Amino acid sequence: MASTSRTRTGRGRGRGRGSGSSSLPPPPSTLPLIIEEFFIVVYEDPLVKKELPKKFADYLDGQEPAKVYLRAADCGPRLWTVEVLFDGQGRMYLDKGWEKFAIAHGVDFGCYVHFKYEGDDVLTVKVFDETMCRR
Repeated sequence: MASTSRTRTGRGRGRGRGSGSSSLPPPPSTLPLIIEEFFIVVYEDPLVKKELPKKFADYLDGQEPAKVYLRAADCGPRLWTVEVLFDGQGRMYLDKGWEKFAIAHGVDFGCYVHFKYEGDDVLTVKVFDETMCRR
């Protein structure tokens, strides 16, 4: 029985709170909001403007770029310039330039498009078909 209690005292993050331990992470409400990666699913015309997740738009709050630069993963250094629209209600859309990028990279109905924010208004993009295989 004594060995069981020894095992329990050394386990879990909650142990040692009363001793002033600083190894615990801060509560989730105090962690910074960092949205680096997200998916959109193409349910409608793949060539019209695309809405990005509200959490990502919120992350950019106050910066609201007029354009972003899309880089297709594993396709070299080429950047595609895409204009961005904000609707005043916290929603963000990829607009002019998206159509050319979508055609060049095979974005179609049922595709999953993965975005990774690299900073400096650059998003790396991977396109997956409806079977979740990379295009």
